[in-house]
Parts: sequence; structure tokens; C-alpha cells
Amino acid sequence: MIKIEEFMQLKAFARVDALMLTALWTVSFICVTMIGAGVVGNLLAMATPFFIGWRTCLFRNNVLSGHISMRRAYAYSLYNFIYASLAFALVQFLYFRFMDNGGFAGVLTDTMKTMAPVYEQNGISRAELKQNIDMLAQLTPIQWSFVFMLQNFFLGALASLPIAIVCRRK
Repeated sequence: MIKIEEFMQLKAFARVDALMLTALWTVSFICVTMIGAGVVGNLLAMATPFFIGWRTCLFRNNVLSGHISMRRAYAYSLYNFIYASLAFALVQFLYFRFMDNGGFAGVLTDTMKTMAPVYEQNGISRAELKQNIDMLAQLTPIQWSFVFMLQNFFLGALASLPIAIVCRRK
């Protein structure tokens, strides 16, 4: 069983690594939304599991003398995702509130309009598609941030399992 001191240590190191993950996600987000370097931004986002795996291995080797259970590796990885998701939600909120001016929603709605024939072939009516487009256009900055934060929580919980399997060592 993990001691409270070890758990506090795990969370403290996870917070530090989460700040670095937040920086990685922020650069990725800037590449996608502001500079038009979507490919670079997507590659940075896809590097997330490798980054967390690397940081988990560093935590294992430098702090835990090369030994980490799967449960502790999962907790470390998951806390990284949770803390980074919270910090990144703040970054996204600031972007959507002060810099976006509806541009992100505009890109999404334009994409949905372009993809309308594909949606219709899959059984989604034009009225339903229009209703969804209108709903997206009305989301507030805090709602956009919350949606992405929940997405990051969910994907982080899923990605933490294979990361923990790869990084564990007894």
C-alpha cells in the first residue's frame, strides 16, 4: 500500500511535469489555431503519450530508484493529465475569451457545412445538422474550455493505462 508521503511526492512531481505538458499542449494549440501550422501542432499533440511515458520513466529512475508498480505509474500518468488539463483549460479560456473572437467556432461550422453530404449519407438530416452548427456557434469561452478539459481528462485516463504498462518496472 502506498504511504501518504509517497502519494504526496507522486502528486508534487506530477504537477511539475504537468506544467511541461501544458506548455507542449499550448504550443500545439498555437500551431493549430494561430500560425496555421496544423501538421506541426497535431504532431506535438500526438507526442503527448511519449512525453508522459518519458517523464514517468524519469520519475521511476531518478526518484524511485528504478522501481515503479503499474498502479503507481498509472497514478503518476493520470495526475499528469489531470493537472495539465486544468492548466490548459485556463490557457484555452484566455484564448477563447480574449483572442479568438469566434474564429474557432467559425472554422468548425464551416467544416461541418462542407461535410454536410457525408453527414446526410450517415442519416443526419439537414435540420439536425443546422441545429448542431447553431449550438456550436453559441458556446461561450468557458464552455469551449470545459469541453476540451473533459476530453483531455477522458483521453488521459485511457492513455495512462498503456503508459503505465510500458513504464512499470519491479
